[in-house]
Amino acid sequence: MSVKLSIVIPCYNEEKNLSLLLDKLHQVIVRQDIEVILVNNGSKDSTQATLEQLLPLHPFARSVLVPVNQGYGFGILSGLHAAQGEYLAWTHADMQTDPADLITALTIAENSSPNGSVFVKGRRKGRPFFDEVFTFGMSLFETLYFRSVLWDINAQPNLFHRQFFERWVDPPHDFSLDLYALCMARKMGLQVHRFQVLFPNRIHGASSWNTGLASKWKFIKRTISFSTQLKARTFL
Repeated sequence: MSVKLSIVIPCYNEEKNLSLLLDKLHQVIVRQDIEVILVNNGSKDSTQATLEQLLPLHPFARSVLVPVNQGYGFGILSGLHAAQGEYLAWTHADMQTDPADLITALTIAENSSPNGSVFVKGRRKGRPFFDEVFTFGMSLFETLYFRSVLWDINAQPNLFHRQFFERWVDPPHDFSLDLYALCMARKMGLQVHRFQVLFPNRIHGASSWNTGLASKWKFIKRTISFSTQLKARTFL
């Protein structure tokens, strides 16, 4: 049977969430044509050992190992290159994104465009006020800078056809991958479908980047730097 959807989930020090994540995926994946690729993105905890223990219990899932962390985007790209699906998607492993959202995204894609020219992405709700303000500011900047609607750029999941991915050129290896993918979708004229997703607090662990005002400022500077490079490459 051919694979309809490949779901890529980068995992960096997510040993405590993996059992919950796989159990939830097991509940929502009722189709036989969906695969899950868990990318051990250079974890320093027991993520690899946990994967080796759990994966035999979940035949829909397999793993890819990135020995040394080279960035969030690098981990996702490693999974995408290993994927076999007609549609490709990614989301997070921290349980702040519901795996059921991936099935919703696939349904939207399958019902939207017969030729696969669709990009499906979540739009977060239920977040802390300060995070909402931060996202609003970054979204407003990107929308004005690129003169195209680029809102809630880091929301999950992201889902698109394989042909779209095959047209990417030199995608970034860090958190800017979300911006790159949405910009490319706008540039190529894909139908961009957004749907609301809940964004609860993490159950286990802590964010590897969102640790306070200093980390947000660093993220802003990095995103602005990539945005200027992206615009210089005339994507939009």
